[in-house]
Amino acid sequence: MRKTDKKTDNELRLVLTDVCEQALKDIDGFQWLTHLVNYDDYPNSLKIVCVFDTKENLNNYLQSDDNQALVSLIQSEFKTMNIKLKRMVDHISYDTEENCLQQHNGNWALRLG
Repeated sequence: MRKTDKKTDNELRLVLTDVCEQALKDIDGFQWLTHLVNYDDYPNSLKIVCVFDTKENLNNYLQSDDNQALVSLIQSEFKTMNIKLKRMVDHISYDTEENCLQQHNGNWALRLG
């Protein structure tokens, strides 16, 4: 990883930590988030995975009137870093601890890899 990539990754981690802390307070069942990126195609390759505890809580969130809360939080934080993405929703996916446990024995590295 180049020095500039490391700096960008650290900045991403900091702003996404802010998103995570806010989401933990505001969104039922939200647990954590992570990001994946190939810096040879940054920011186009940027993916954020938002993880909920159960499928039920994820479905409740996605069907709620506030189902854009995570997108809005991430978008707001990305503005502070001047990260511009054409369609933010294309860069965000959702998963659950429950699915990872059932399908990958709780191994997130394998699941995300």
